[in-house]
Amino acid sequence: MRTQVGIIGAGPAGLLLSQLLHINGIESVILEKQSREYCEARIRAGVLEGGTVELLHEAQVADRMEKQKLLHGGIEIAFDGKYRYIDFVDLTGKDLTIWGQTQIVRDLNKARAEAGANLVFEAEDVAIHDYESDSPRITYTKDGEPLEVQCDFIAGCDGYHGVSRASIPQDQISSFERVYPFGWLGILVENPPVSDELIYAHSERGYALFSMRSPTLSRLYIQCNADENPDDWPDERIYEELRLRGGERVAADLVEAPSIEKSLAPLRSFVAEPLRHGNLFLAGDAAHIVPPTGAKGLNLAAADVRILYRALVAYYKSSRTDLLDAYSETCLRRIWNAQRFSWWMTSMLHTFPDSTPYERRLQISEIDYVTNSRAASLALAENYVGLPFD
Repeated sequence: MRTQVGIIGAGPAGLLLSQLLHINGIESVILEKQSREYCEARIRAGVLEGGTVELLHEAQVADRMEKQKLLHGGIEIAFDGKYRYIDFVDLTGKDLTIWGQTQIVRDLNKARAEAGANLVFEAEDVAIHDYESDSPRITYTKDGEPLEVQCDFIAGCDGYHGVSRASIPQDQISSFERVYPFGWLGILVENPPVSDELIYAHSERGYALFSMRSPTLSRLYIQCNADENPDDWPDERIYEELRLRGGERVAADLVEAPSIEKSLAPLRSFVAEPLRHGNLFLAGDAAHIVPPTGAKGLNLAAADVRILYRALVAYYKSSRTDLLDAYSETCLRRIWNAQRFSWWMTSMLHTFPDSTPYERRLQISEIDYVTNSRAASLALAENYVGLPFD
């Protein structure tokens, strides 16, 4: 099989890249090790920056989002018995969109299928070859038959555990990582959100987040040990912690409903450098991971795709190579800004097991300052809504 761009991974990054290339007349093949049903069922991020929303419009997959989305104009931070609101619209003139990654993947899959895309699910034994040459190849097995994709470029969009980054010799890539001593235990419930805006709660018992996916669907998280078994957390125990951590107002407004999904996500910060190796380009979680505290993971992946697809369009339409050459440097500038912000939000709002009483007091003081100072609130707001692309 011959194509222009071979894409590994049918998550939001791989699908979005393929769709944008298609609109610009560039062929691609997507290989995904999981089934379509599995990919569309994964519960992930749901807060979209304006730049991500614009890219979904550019990809012609925004119609359903525009009809069903929620707008997110700020966040509340609950701490020490207080609730402080940071108004993003007032501070930056920008809001955010609540629209789940699951829905984005479904819309992209539908668009790619309607366009007759070559999208191979349940591809086994995927391997990358000759990516340093002008004729890279991807081999895989489908239904027991060995197959091959010949292409000009390979986009590795297959996540942290995927084959793309693992195909690069260790002496040719640098990794920067921090693993946090806790995770997020999240539940999805068919219940109206406890508030019109997200509530980030800091308490001595640990962090909690009160989020939403729709007017009737809530996403709730609590900080817990990274090695916890979700089965040890029945809904009643989770709701008890949510009430204790969220404060009196949240405790009064929170209505229990059975969870329809429950999962534990360890928290880590990770960056791989560089993101280009010959004609192999890393994008999304294959290149970087951020803690979800700052709502940057999906938005960073979309930013990578924006930069990569425009570089590929410039190459195929104008024979330009400068944007491809600058891909890694351009992406990494934004990635490290998001890493810093996500690390800071995580450090400010979570309870660390080895914190001293002095450090705990500093956390409360910092939250008090950030939520009480317009200048400090503006710094948080402009990072949360998304820094400019240019």
